[in-house]
Amino acid sequence: MDNIVGPKLQVLRAKLGLSQRALARKAGVPSSTVSLIESGKSSPSVGSLKRLLDAVDLSLGEFFSQESDARSKVFFRSDELMEISQGDVCYRQLGHGQPSSLQILHETYQPGADSGRVPLSHEGEEGALVIAGRLEVTVGDQVRVLKAGDGYLFSSRLPHRFRNLGHEPCVLVSACTPPSF
Repeated sequence: MDNIVGPKLQVLRAKLGLSQRALARKAGVPSSTVSLIESGKSSPSVGSLKRLLDAVDLSLGEFFSQESDARSKVFFRSDELMEISQGDVCYRQLGHGQPSSLQILHETYQPGADSGRVPLSHEGEEGALVIAGRLEVTVGDQVRVLKAGDGYLFSSRLPHRFRNLGHEPCVLVSACTPPSF
């Protein structure tokens, strides 16, 4: 059972747009539980699996009868990127619904856009390359203004914030692991 449960759970979670932490929180289990199951390092009891599935309103029967064809998709057209936020900061996700521990985003910050006054902080790592425009990036006590061709890479546990101080949209391609949303 452990050789199919992990990948199936990862596909389901990704289709629902949930991070491992979000699924664990909904199910009332430690986030490490989801990670261990998905990586095949732990085989869940029927009770644990049912608890995870109940959190997303899915029965055991529905879970095991779902087709696992998500792994076959490799290429994505621009119009297939899933818009997961709108407004002054737009995130378009590559491979939404695919099982992956890597999240890749096409981000656009409109002039004056900001990731928020309160710095972000979460598990994992993230990095990006600026494609167009300028972006002020704050990581811990370091602040830099990046332009096209510049990039960043850091531990996401460090408080961080992003702001477009320019007069034109800032476009970047970013990656984070594990997915943060």
